[in-house]
Amino acid sequence: MARKVEDVEGIMKRYGSKLSREVGAPSQVVPTNEAFSREYGIFRKEALGTAVSVYEKMAKWANGIIKVAVKPQDREEVQAAIETAHSDVTPEEAASLSAIVTIVFVFLSIFIGILSFVLTGGLSMSIVFLSLIILLAGFILSKPVAKFPLQIASRWRLRAGNQMVLCVLYMVMYMRHTSNLEHAIKFAGDHIGNPLALDLRKVYWDVETGKYSTIKESLDHYLEKWRKWNIEFLESIHLIESSLFEPSEERRVERLEKALQVMIEGTYERMLHFAHDVKTPITTLHMLGIILPILGLIILPLMGSFLGIKWWHLAIMYNIILPVMVYQMGTKILEKRPMGYGERNILEEEPQFQKFTTAEFMGSEMDPKYPAITVAFIICLIGLTPLIIHLIDPVWDFKITEDFGSFLDYRESDTGFTCQTGIGCLGPFGLGAAILSLLFILGLAVGIGLYYKLKTRKLIIIRERTKELEKEFAGSLFQLGNRIGDGLPAELAFGNVAEGMKGTPTGDFLSIANRNIRQLGMSVKDAIFDSERGAIISFPSPLIESSMKVLVESSRKGPKVVAQSLISISVYVEKIHQVNERLNDLLSDVTSSMKGQVSFLTPMIAGVVVGIGSMITTIIGKLGVKIAGVASEGGSEASASSVAPSFQNLVQIFPTTKLMPPYFFQIVVGFYVLEIIFILTILSNAIENGMDKISEKHQMGKYFFTSPMFYFVIAFMVMIIFSFLIGKISNF
Repeated sequence: MARKVEDVEGIMKRYGSKLSREVGAPSQVVPTNEAFSREYGIFRKEALGTAVSVYEKMAKWANGIIKVAVKPQDREEVQAAIETAHSDVTPEEAASLSAIVTIVFVFLSIFIGILSFVLTGGLSMSIVFLSLIILLAGFILSKPVAKFPLQIASRWRLRAGNQMVLCVLYMVMYMRHTSNLEHAIKFAGDHIGNPLALDLRKVYWDVETGKYSTIKESLDHYLEKWRKWNIEFLESIHLIESSLFEPSEERRVERLEKALQVMIEGTYERMLHFAHDVKTPITTLHMLGIILPILGLIILPLMGSFLGIKWWHLAIMYNIILPVMVYQMGTKILEKRPMGYGERNILEEEPQFQKFTTAEFMGSEMDPKYPAITVAFIICLIGLTPLIIHLIDPVWDFKITEDFGSFLDYRESDTGFTCQTGIGCLGPFGLGAAILSLLFILGLAVGIGLYYKLKTRKLIIIRERTKELEKEFAGSLFQLGNRIGDGLPAELAFGNVAEGMKGTPTGDFLSIANRNIRQLGMSVKDAIFDSERGAIISFPSPLIESSMKVLVESSRKGPKVVAQSLISISVYVEKIHQVNERLNDLLSDVTSSMKGQVSFLTPMIAGVVVGIGSMITTIIGKLGVKIAGVASEGGSEASASSVAPSFQNLVQIFPTTKLMPPYFFQIVVGFYVLEIIFILTILSNAIENGMDKISEKHQMGKYFFTSPMFYFVIAFMVMIIFSFLIGKISNF
């Protein structure tokens, strides 16, 4: 009896596997392709990146030193974020790292104070200020470090949410010709890329590790995480699941189409809400993060003379704290922007496109960073010449004219040292040094701009052609689907549609594929995706790549399935295009305002502020010198004995030893301008184009040339004009 049971099981296993291969359905609840889920660990590291891995290691190290308990409500929140972002930490480990960071900053501030007291015998205001900043930074950073998993989860949801429409589309396209949920999930996970692909692998992983017994149970548990953040994705997947239980083919396809419709309409509503809600945060970002801080720079030279604020105090505030605040405000805005389809940067992720990132410079192909660094180094070196000259020869200087004063203008300090020793000199305060400092900022800007310009010079041409193809791609897919639906093989349909669209980007794309099929004997898949001759090389686009992968996959099921898939994709592409156009229309005022800030308003205001700051420093310096001279003369005369103390008080009010040198003031302001250009370019591009990295880097190359040059011209002119006027007035 046992023998017969074994024979029956052997026959069923042998013919069951054969039937599975022929029909295309799985023989088990879970697909036998274990590599898909076994790759979860590898894909987790790639998806999370180096920064998260470093954070995980530091958190585990900190937990080994000190263990911190977490409140139950906080623990639940952090644990949910950790599961969402696939992080390998615990809430207790994150809290331990937060405690270690706070302790380190506290001890660092105390150490700086003690070291200063031991070396100088006292505590200056600068050291006290620095210690307080470090202490405050430690307490401020403690909460973000403990809640860092929440930030990781937020970015993860943003990136995964951008891929959800495409994920639903892939599943619907696969389910149209093969009603198998497990294989549809695998098909979507193989093609959409991280991070959503990692989530789908985790669904399989939980089944294989025994956490859940079926794929549906694991998938439903995963979808519950999105109930609060993206309810339409949850509804769409449930509609896809319900199509498995429909008795008729017509109703099954109806459910699948409804799932895609729910996802697209939900995305459209999210985009409309984002367009209406983004204007107020952007205005707040402009005023609090850019306009007011730049205008506040006008009084800082004056405050420096009264309170002894040093240039490095200004650098901490304007080059570290403010840019971080502006960037955080901007990323909060971007987290709410929905996308039409995935954000894969195929131009730089795929190896065959790496050759387009090289640049032709001085007659040879090279990495753009080498010419960019060379040019930036030469210009910045010229900008540093006032410091280099003073280091070599502390007393070297010359007078430009009577009106403009000395070129470098280093001044004696109250430390007891002289400029001949090279120690204790203050400056440079001269007009020539201030103008040369502009070259330091210009050198940095030209280097960054040249790098991005050379890196994207070839890529942007391909990107623009690809955008043109994307605009008309819906119509070409519809035609291609109709030709195949009429019984024309896919290999012939490419040439047929290409002939009718000759001279257009779509015609060029289909012509390349058709030529590969006819002349080189390639299959449809190789004609499009071949690493050397594929049509996708000339038109790299996540949208086009995804559509063609659906075509290749559905072609295995016959021309009718191909036709239905292509027509459905064309409808999807057309709807997404309409949504994006409507969004761009609603956001046109916001994006134009941000571009105006980057290209004109911020550089102009900053240039004027630098000129005014230089003027204030010069006036206070000359006034202090004249008052000191009058006080010394008046103090030697008996008749002026009662007047001398008044002049001494004025000398204390305008101390030249506390003035902020215009050279360093300009470098701090100029570096802040570069940071604002960088941040606003990222924000404006992301709001207008989504996560289009090629467009972002191309705009970086554009704005880092034009905006700093405009800043240079404005600051140079204002410095010259005000210095001339001050020279004329002081001569009276």
